[in-house]
Amino acid sequence: MTKFNDLGLSAELLRAVADQGYSEPTPIQAQAIPAVLNGGDILAAAQTGTGKTAGFTLPVLQRLSDTPVSSGRRPVRALVLTPTRELAAQVGASVADYGKYLPLRSAIVFGGVKINPQISMLRKGVDILVATPGRLLDHVSQKTVDLSKVEILILDEADRMLDMGFIRDIRKVLALLPKKRQNLLFSATFSDDIKRLADSLLNTPTLIEVARRNTASEQVEQSVHLIEKSRKRELLSHMIGSQNWQQVLVFTRTKRGANRLAQQLEKDGLKSTAIHGNKTQGARTKALADFKAGRARVLVATDIAARGLDIDQLPNVVNYELPDVPEDYVHRIGRTGRAGRDGKAVSLVCSEEKKQLRDIERLLKRPIAKEVIAGYEVSTTNKPTARPASQPRKSAQRNQRPNRNADAGQKNAWSGRRKPSSRAAV
Repeated sequence: MTKFNDLGLSAELLRAVADQGYSEPTPIQAQAIPAVLNGGDILAAAQTGTGKTAGFTLPVLQRLSDTPVSSGRRPVRALVLTPTRELAAQVGASVADYGKYLPLRSAIVFGGVKINPQISMLRKGVDILVATPGRLLDHVSQKTVDLSKVEILILDEADRMLDMGFIRDIRKVLALLPKKRQNLLFSATFSDDIKRLADSLLNTPTLIEVARRNTASEQVEQSVHLIEKSRKRELLSHMIGSQNWQQVLVFTRTKRGANRLAQQLEKDGLKSTAIHGNKTQGARTKALADFKAGRARVLVATDIAARGLDIDQLPNVVNYELPDVPEDYVHRIGRTGRAGRDGKAVSLVCSEEKKQLRDIERLLKRPIAKEVIAGYEVSTTNKPTARPASQPRKSAQRNQRPNRNADAGQKNAWSGRRKPSSRAAV
């Protein structure tokens, strides 16, 4: 079994790793750390929660500390680009945790907060800068950051950056960097767009792929509950209460839906908070802090806001609404079952979401187990409509004719599927 002290890391880094309680690297770390230390470009794909942040943070800290700069103002020597503020904060915290015994400075810059404190940090000089593309370009336009000395570029969650439309900003940043540098591209999946970006950015990269393309973690127990749309919130509250879930991350498709669901769950007596792009950075930070500390039992989030959230030992994820993009399902449930721990992902699926469910199962190359909770079964018959008193006798006689489907059972919105048993996969 590989240990961290087998990977060529300095005593200072090993001490910081030990402080975090780790002794054995994850598969992505065992492969990425030596490859980054060798100085070549990297194209790495791994499921969320596999430790890829430390997979690049540790060797980058090592490389910078091995070649300290001369006295004077510190130039930005390593640049980490992330798609969201939350992920930037997470990466910045990782840099600080693992680099605490090294004489290196780091800074985090992202939008949604005042820019002046960031300017003050940058003026003091930093070795490692973690940034979102938009705010970084704001600093470039104000001439408060110099990227001409960058030795290592890291694109983290590159697939999400492309999904969010950051490719133009990324190209602007690339144009400001030295031609000669080390490039590290980390992604949850190897999509065709990622491969095109890699072809234009990387020079004969080392390919690291820990998980199969677009697969869900085997540590996550997945299930589907077929339910009428109008009863989703009722079922969710019932599951949280009856199964005593103390910490659950719930996904909705829209910001408004996230707010509304959090308010409804509060009325059900479940302390809840929402996190999405319309929230201020302060509100998002507080919501996440409350959730991690147990002050909020339920965190309702949209996909963009939740990407990159690092919540230790998160046991439960619920898809209140299925995503339109099947790959987003994999990212969502990757919030649980992290770093070898078990997790549970439940999807509440109504008849209007049949297509999304089929697409997800096609991506996973297997069906997801269907479960039924007593009292929340999907109705398999249509209730007859009472005849108005004024209805003509001929119509009434016609309504009394035998139903040809009576013996077979009325088809419902889930036509073609057998009624699921308690734990049967279909």
